[in-house]
Amino acid sequence: MEFLEGINWIAVITGTVVAFLAGWLWYGPKLFGPKWAEGSGVEMGTADSMPMGAMASQVLALFLLAMVVGVTETSGAIETAILAILAVAVFAYSMGSFSGKNNYALMVDVGYIIVSGVIMIGAQAIF
Repeated sequence: MEFLEGINWIAVITGTVVAFLAGWLWYGPKLFGPKWAEGSGVEMGTADSMPMGAMASQVLALFLLAMVVGVTETSGAIETAILAILAVAVFAYSMGSFSGKNNYALMVDVGYIIVSGVIMIGAQAIF
C-alpha cells in the first residue's frame, strides 16, 4: 500500500478525533440537535442511549475521510480531497432527502460534513 507512505498519521488521527468532537457539539442540544432531530424524525436521547453501531460507523467514516485528506495532501492533490468531501456531502443530502428529512436537517448534515473536512484539512496544515 504505497499510497499510505508518508501519510501524516498524527494529522489523520487528530482530524478524526476533533471532527468527532465537533459532531458531538454540532448535533448536541446547544447547537443544532433538537431541531435536527425533529427534522430527521428521531428522538434526542441521553448519552447512555446512543446507538453504538451508528457511533462506531461515524468514527470509521471520519477516519476514512481523514485518510483521504492525508493521502491527497501527501501527493499534493488536496483539491481531490475537497471534491471527495463535497461528494460525501451531496450523498448525505441525497440519502437524507430519500429518508424524508426536512431541509433544516439536511443542511445540518451537509454542514457537518463540510466542517469535518475543513477540520481535517486544517489538521494536515498544522501537523
